[in-house]
Amino acid sequence: MNSKVITIANQKGGVGKTTTAINLSASLATLGKRVLAVDFDPQGNCSSGLGVDKNANTIYEAMMGKAETKNCIRSTKIENLFVLPANINLTGAGVELIKMDNREYFLKKTIDSVRDDYDYIFIDCPPSLGILTLNGFAAADSVLVPLQTEFFAMEGMTQLVNTINRVRKKVNPNLTIEGVVMTMLDRRTNLTDDVVRTVCGYFKEKVYRTMIPRNVRIAEAPSFGEPVITHDETCIGSQAYMELAKEFIAKDTPQSVPKGE
Repeated sequence: MNSKVITIANQKGGVGKTTTAINLSASLATLGKRVLAVDFDPQGNCSSGLGVDKNANTIYEAMMGKAETKNCIRSTKIENLFVLPANINLTGAGVELIKMDNREYFLKKTIDSVRDDYDYIFIDCPPSLGILTLNGFAAADSVLVPLQTEFFAMEGMTQLVNTINRVRKKVNPNLTIEGVVMTMLDRRTNLTDDVVRTVCGYFKEKVYRTMIPRNVRIAEAPSFGEPVITHDETCIGSQAYMELAKEFIAKDTPQSVPKGE
């Protein structure tokens, strides 16, 4: 299987990072792709939001060699969607890794052992640029950036791009920016249009045309342990993430080149 590993990252919290990890993964699985969501945040919100048990073996046990990766992966209620969960134990990994050689590559080794079983593997990183997020960058082919349409968006964005450039130089020379997803969109404000224009001017074709609106159904779905697409498949949030998934696949599919005469 020709798989792809994508880290979902933004050092700014509250931008819809975990929400995007949950709902894009679920939408792609619904479209027939085999997807693994790797929860790499000690808060374990991605695990909870997909309704899986995070009290047994987790990414921590897999990464630290205490359990086989395949034995830590859980299935979900959605066909083709699987989760490698996390819990507070992952905080310990951040401390333990500091003392180890090749500490940036522990997650990569863990994921590589199951990579061929999936079309897409999404890594939901914590909202910081510590050793865990560095492992996420080292393990990935690309970075998907959720970006809230607000005043401070570009400030954090510049920091993240600088970090990605440093990672390319020292840890993962092949890392690329997969794309930028505009989240929590509210078209009623002039500020939203200004931010969208600025981001599109900076990232150009890397910005997805599909933008995720503010939506009550998206916000409440995690409390039911499910993505919005199963919580309410007809709401605008479900429709937006499904459109994003289709656009994601289209961008990721090589375009055929017409043969010459």
